[in-house]
Amino acid sequence: MSDFPWLKFYPASVDKEVDCKAYSSVTELFEESVKKFGSAVAFECMGKTMTFQELDRLSAHFSNYLTQELKLAKGSRVAIQMPNVLQYPVVMFGALRAGMVVVNTNPLYTPAEMKHQFNDSGADVIVIVANFASNLEKIRTEIQAKHIILTELGDLLGGLKGTIVNLVVKHVKKMVPPFSLPGSITLKSALAKGSSHQFKPVKSSLEDPAFLQYTGGTTGVSKGAELTHGNIVANMQQISAWMKPKLKEREEIVITALPLYHIFALTVNCLAMLKIGAHNVLITNPRDMKAFIGDLAKKRFTVITGVNTLFNGLLNQEAFKSLDFSGLKIAVGGGMAVQKATAEKWKAITGVPLAEGYGLTETAPVATCNPIDGTERIGTIGLPLPNTEVMIADDHGNALPIGERGEILIKGPQVMRGYWKRPEETANVMHGDWFKSGDIGVMDADGFTKIVDRKKEMILVSGFNVYPNEVEDAIASCPGVLEVGVIGMPDPKSTEKVVAYVVKKDAGLTSEKVIEHCKEYLTNYKVPKEVYFTNELPKTNVGKILRRKIKEAHVEKVGS
Repeated sequence: MSDFPWLKFYPASVDKEVDCKAYSSVTELFEESVKKFGSAVAFECMGKTMTFQELDRLSAHFSNYLTQELKLAKGSRVAIQMPNVLQYPVVMFGALRAGMVVVNTNPLYTPAEMKHQFNDSGADVIVIVANFASNLEKIRTEIQAKHIILTELGDLLGGLKGTIVNLVVKHVKKMVPPFSLPGSITLKSALAKGSSHQFKPVKSSLEDPAFLQYTGGTTGVSKGAELTHGNIVANMQQISAWMKPKLKEREEIVITALPLYHIFALTVNCLAMLKIGAHNVLITNPRDMKAFIGDLAKKRFTVITGVNTLFNGLLNQEAFKSLDFSGLKIAVGGGMAVQKATAEKWKAITGVPLAEGYGLTETAPVATCNPIDGTERIGTIGLPLPNTEVMIADDHGNALPIGERGEILIKGPQVMRGYWKRPEETANVMHGDWFKSGDIGVMDADGFTKIVDRKKEMILVSGFNVYPNEVEDAIASCPGVLEVGVIGMPDPKSTEKVVAYVVKKDAGLTSEKVIEHCKEYLTNYKVPKEVYFTNELPKTNVGKILRRKIKEAHVEKVGS
């Protein structure tokens, strides 16, 4: 790495190379943390704390249930579909300790999205929070998974508090639609059954798969990025090294508002912070800004991560400005571009820089990050992490000179093994050992990279990827639609918004009907914010719709 320009600007306190094989698996990291931090708080949610020892015990019980009650073999897939609650780390670490593969699933998925992910991953077990079980009921006979485990939001809050939370969620807030899933078992029952067995850990290696993290593609088909224990351990080590100069064992309080099923929160907040014995505060519903800020007021927090929309939302709340930021050491934005205005306002109010990082699901996820020593460069994605190389390349994978724009390629031990059961798709995104990000960037003479465009036609909505083909497929099934083209347009609140152009088959079709139809098939952030009607869509000579031309016409007609 001696010839790379970024090395001369590398933070002096960060090692340029770290041991990415320091642990034989994610589970070895977990076991080390349990031994080191024992009675210290590992996670907190809704005011209820869970120590490392308690997490060790409960995750062992869940592991026992999988291996000794269900008799599942190493490598079986366990899908987890829940928001940030204490059950998540219990189930996740339990599955990993059983030698199984975690399939993280967005709780807000529609039945169609759930069906694809569960069947594509070959999920053997689905652990789902009751709020979304009615969607699972709709596809129960169409998926292969044999075992369903149900939990309610308050199940691990203990005693009267847990009971009250469950009653309020179900009967007062009406957040649990009626459902029927015969043959399912509650998580509480599963843990009780598991507690009757002696824990027998299943050894995993760095080569074994740990997570299937689903992401889209230019085809619109959601694919599972196969992340091994080696990928995750490597990225956790890289992140830890980057943050080490400012963080100390047992002293940190980290705010986790991003969902743990998202790869950013999983690796950065959950695992890298677990390594140093941080007290991890899980925020179940960060959209409730009043309650979220109330939680922040109770802690002298030292680390917070999020996406631009989250930080911007906090900054626009008067109550946030009066919080105590004297303990804050690190704030990191990822998942989407951090806007300059947000970063400047954040630093002015908190006194701490908002460091932007960059990565993808396929890179487990972090590839670059701005320094946290005050030398950050707003508007860039920073420098490569230890053991990571970044190259700006042409369409043939050849390195381009400094200052020229091209595709961002990434090489490092955090790059995925490949897409689950999709060798052709994997081949399309790899150039030797380099992962082709699909993002277009420019590297300056100091090695800082700036993203200038996206090669892929992906739409980025509040840190989540939306793929036009998927939205087009949903709209195309709407009665009255002849043709459809979907594009992304800039949006100050969510980076981009989904915009659809439709050719009518039925003169009575309205934009409202199209949007309502989409809500049945797509998660909310994928639903078009705007629908326009046109007489024809621009196409190539073989009939392929040209989204680029749609976007150009939209800018000319409507503006950006």
